[in-house]
Amino acid sequence: MLKLRSNIQFLHGLTYGATPTEDGCYFVIWAPNATGIVIHFYTLTEHKLGAIELKERKGGKWIGFIEGAQVGMCYAIEALGEENIDKGYYFKKGRFLVDPYARALNRPFKYDEELYLNNSEQFIPKCIIKPEVMEFDWQGIGKPYVDREGIILYEAHIRSMTMLNPKVPPHLRGTYLGFCHESVIEHLKRLKITTVQIMPVAASMSEPHLVKNGLVNYWGYNPVCFMAPDPRYACDPNNVIDEFKTMVRELHRNNISVILDVVFNHTAEGGIDGPVVCYKGLDAIGYYSYEIVNGRRDLHQFLNYTGCGNTFDCDNKIALRLVYESMVYWTNQMRVDGFRFDLGVTPARDHRNTGFEFNRKSSFFKLFTCDRYLNTALLIGEPWDLGPGGYRLGGYPTGWSEQNDKFRDTVRRFWRGDPGLTAVFATRLMGSRDVFAKGYRSINASVNYVTYHDGFTLEDLVSYSHKHNELNGENNRDGTDENFSSNCGVEGPTKDRAILKKRRQLKRNFLATVIISQGIPHILSGDELCKSQRGNNNSYCQDNDLNYLDWTHTQEKEDLIKFIGLLCSLRKQSKAISELNLDDDNFHILEKNYIVKWRLPSGHPVRDDVWESPSFKSFLLYLGSKDIDHERWCLLFNASDREVIFNLPITPHNKKWSARVDTSEEDGIPRRLSDESGLMDVCAPWSLKILYMETLTQIQEFETGSDLLRHLNRMTQLKYGKNR
Repeated sequence: MLKLRSNIQFLHGLTYGATPTEDGCYFVIWAPNATGIVIHFYTLTEHKLGAIELKERKGGKWIGFIEGAQVGMCYAIEALGEENIDKGYYFKKGRFLVDPYARALNRPFKYDEELYLNNSEQFIPKCIIKPEVMEFDWQGIGKPYVDREGIILYEAHIRSMTMLNPKVPPHLRGTYLGFCHESVIEHLKRLKITTVQIMPVAASMSEPHLVKNGLVNYWGYNPVCFMAPDPRYACDPNNVIDEFKTMVRELHRNNISVILDVVFNHTAEGGIDGPVVCYKGLDAIGYYSYEIVNGRRDLHQFLNYTGCGNTFDCDNKIALRLVYESMVYWTNQMRVDGFRFDLGVTPARDHRNTGFEFNRKSSFFKLFTCDRYLNTALLIGEPWDLGPGGYRLGGYPTGWSEQNDKFRDTVRRFWRGDPGLTAVFATRLMGSRDVFAKGYRSINASVNYVTYHDGFTLEDLVSYSHKHNELNGENNRDGTDENFSSNCGVEGPTKDRAILKKRRQLKRNFLATVIISQGIPHILSGDELCKSQRGNNNSYCQDNDLNYLDWTHTQEKEDLIKFIGLLCSLRKQSKAISELNLDDDNFHILEKNYIVKWRLPSGHPVRDDVWESPSFKSFLLYLGSKDIDHERWCLLFNASDREVIFNLPITPHNKKWSARVDTSEEDGIPRRLSDESGLMDVCAPWSLKILYMETLTQIQEFETGSDLLRHLNRMTQLKYGKNR
């Protein structure tokens, strides 16, 4: 029997939400302007158990202890009071809300206009009472060591990853447990991935206009409950937390770390006229930012720097506390290793003192240096939003990495053949130090990518010159028009062998450039499987095969998987490629420093006037340890339409240049040989080549590697005439 206990001893340090004990449950609900709070109780199947009204409010907190409320029961909140937008109040008798601090929901959000307007109790999912510390058998598996220099990111969507994977049992497809199936983990290991970046898993709700058009917010960038993993990805929604933890544990078991894509910039409640399901109904003024008119907040206009109708106010202490506790919960109890922040400028805006401007000294940023759970997390910001001054690439504090769209655009244009880009392309290769200041930011502050979830896939980047988003129902107006893509002669699918060959080579060029550049490499899931979205560069609302990965085996896919694995292996084995430390770039003080030299194909240094020449499209990058006995690399780039012969740097008598990668070959294995001296090499049109300085002993050791590496070594031996 449920009963409100009077004269309770309120526990010091009790958090918001529901905190169960042996004989009942404490409730703490923030709703400073409500006239009353009612907690409604249910079974997991939503059989009504009763309702209890809280009687005490301390400051803005409504508190109470309810005897008989137990772990596993469900609840919803009813906030009583005045519904008056002029005051920013959205209280209403009969309107049911979810708790912002809910750890689990008994079912997914599914927007239904009729239910929302006429049967709020049936419409809203119910929060499941969970213990403050939830037991789980981690089987002694700890978190992998995460250091930015060794990270290779793989961005993936829980559902997309396995919906069409025949090796995953049907009941596991599209779920957390499917994501950690042995076949998926084996695939990630073949690619040599170190870190998966999982698209949003916080419980979210589709926008009403999408539902009316028969679509959904598939990507999940429309959250409601920041702490609750979305039940739509669970085999058993009532066991969603354990299923999520199982996924994390199994990835960690295989030394793959997990970072979550989180959305703390807006919620699914939309604008003033949007649905009221959580924050609006408790304290809209506390959780959201408003437009300033004549020096005062206009409570009829939410600030909209996100394009989603509202802006979550992380400069307000109640909103910031929720964000903070959410991140601590995910890192501590769910054991994730870091976060990628969607529209990451918004949470760092100072809404009170600097006119809503981005502030690298904001309270949001300070959280990460002050908390022991967060200061070791991998942090990646999307350094822009839609507000004034919203583009802040390079403006984040030390310890953060940022999505580098300048890298994306430059690399796309360089390999497309745009003139005059070689100088800036070289800057992107070296960690974009024009953006991320030397001495203040790590060379791995840049997250390097050519494809992300919002944009063309790699296959579409080389197959379409224009977006084709008609299926989204917005007359192709959504999604960016600035793609810097090329269809190589035909828009979309073709059977022309020459065009298909060029497309495959361009894809290898893009992947190789991402993986060998200074910074954190980012690979979009499905790119290794030639995934096409048929030219759709904004597939956020498509829950179908447009987003699902196609696991059908082809030789092209197999070659690309091996190619990525080879490149990632090279990166992992090289200190010079994974984190270059130069004399004038001393963010780190390390025992070994490295050298970088830029050369023309002739072998001469590149002059300043040559860098800016529109016809300059082929160069050699020489980098490695100052000590000749340690690693040295030659990277040959040829973005011209002709074959180029490169004069290579002279090597000591006991060392030779060994070709490791050639993007002109379908599998990346070099087959075009240089002359007998080993000091000249050929780079095919529109390709790049990677050479490593080795001793004969190293070449012999190289032979003991994988079949791919042994094949590569045989080519190396032929090149140097060892078996003549």
